[in-house]
Amino acid sequence: MLIERTAKDFVYDVASESPTPGGGSVAALVGSLGGALTNMVGNLTIDKKIYADVPEDKKVIMEKNFKEMEGLVDELLNLVDEDSTAFDDVMQAFKLPKDTDENKKIRSEAIQSGYKKALEVPLRCGERCYDVLKLQDVFAEHGNINAITDVGVGTLLAYAGLEGALFNVTINLKSIKDQAYKNEMEAKVEKLLADGKNLRDSLLEVVYGRLKA
Repeated sequence: MLIERTAKDFVYDVASESPTPGGGSVAALVGSLGGALTNMVGNLTIDKKIYADVPEDKKVIMEKNFKEMEGLVDELLNLVDEDSTAFDDVMQAFKLPKDTDENKKIRSEAIQSGYKKALEVPLRCGERCYDVLKLQDVFAEHGNINAITDVGVGTLLAYAGLEGALFNVTINLKSIKDQAYKNEMEAKVEKLLADGKNLRDSLLEVVYGRLKA
């Protein structure tokens, strides 16, 4: 499994001539790191002396978001490996025979099915990275001030994971012939990008505000 390799080996794997791990796996990894950094800030805040200054309603949210973030980090780590095999069905479909009209039809349908599977994995990655961004606000506003830069880095990584994953969705959509499906996915990508950018910008505004205070 890719995720079981050392950080150094993983980086060298990415740099190699092998197409996997590629941008999709890297997007999932940086998204997980964005969530992990956020929870580090939680660990440096929750039940520490400074936690007494956090409003009670915000404590409830922070602790809830902390637990949810743990699940997102795990899911994104799983997607590091899942993305590396997402294109396998497409490659297998291209190897199918095309000597008859019937075989050509079967091959074409298999290729289309493979492309849909290939783009749905990075789409899920983008959605999970967006979920990371949605959980970060309470840590940006009330997390340990000494770790405010870690919130900022976590935000940047989560957004990089989101947009990076959606690159792979977009390129695979070019091969989809089902126009209704294509339109639906394009609209979803556009909304995720727009909402993700808004979250990123609002979070960074809070981070810079606390950093300069």
